Formats: sequence, C-alpha cells, structure tokens
Amino acid sequence: MARKTAAGTPALALLAAAGVAVTTHTYEAPGVAAYGTEAADALGLDHARVFKTLVAEVDGKPVLAMVPVSGQLDLKALAAARGGKRAVMANVAVAERLTGSVAGGISPLGSRQRLPVVVDESALGFATIFCSAGKRGLQMELAPADLVTTAGATTAAVAG
Repeated sequence: MARKTAAGTPALALLAAAGVAVTTHTYEAPGVAAYGTEAADALGLDHARVFKTLVAEVDGKPVLAMVPVSGQLDLKALAAARGGKRAVMANVAVAERLTGSVAGGISPLGSRQRLPVVVDESALGFATIFCSAGKRGLQMELAPADLVTTAGATTAAVAG
C-alpha cells in the first residue's frame, strides 16, 4: 500500500521539512534476517532498486553505507570513498545505538547521531529508489538525488 506522508518517523519528518516528495510503502515484515530482500519481495520490486542501509566504521569512525539489497557492501571501496584505510561492519548493537533504529529499519536519514552517508552510485540510474523510512515494514520511495542532497551524502561504487 503506497501513500504520501508528511511525517511518522524522523526520516520522514526530515524529508517533509526539506520539502522533498516521498511516497511510503508498508508491508508485512517477518524480520527473519534478510530485511532488504524481504521488503523488495513483499513489495514486488526489483532488488537492484531497493537499498539497504548498513552501519560500518572507517578508521574507527561510523558511516552509513547504502547498497542494493541484491548486493553486498565492498568494505575496501567504502574505505576509499571516505578517504580511509580500513572499513569494518559495525556490530548490530552499535548500529542500533548510533541510529536509534532496529536492524532492518535503519534509515539513511533521521539517525539519533548524524552520520556521513555513502550511497552506491547505481542508485543514480533510477528515477526513484526505495529504502527504509526508519522502521521495519516501512519503505520510502524518493528520487536518489533528493536522498543524496537531504542526507548530505556522497556517491561512490561501494556495492560488491
């Protein structure tokens, strides 16, 4: 079910305040482990168009990385994109504490702590992309350029 919304999560409130057009899509979230592919399948979407938000650390500093749910994060590419030497995935507890969201519901916008965001450049090939709106079972659809601008993100080839 798609609907336009003004708020509901910190991510959606931030987009509304910025005047960004966004459509939300709700779905049943079984929450097994592959949250992104669950969202894509439940909404009948191409996996390349649905992006997962991952929390990593580059040289000990947290960063959010967005890659298609069909792929994985290339940690070496992420480190290079951030001008660092080494990147590692943050553990789930750290990710949830930094963002204020549960795994499977982490959004690139509206985190408890503002974190740098790197979006895989493949996003720019779509008119709109999907990503978590800040909770499981809620995806937001928006133009990738709007996401990049609102998040103050950079784009780079970080999907493996």
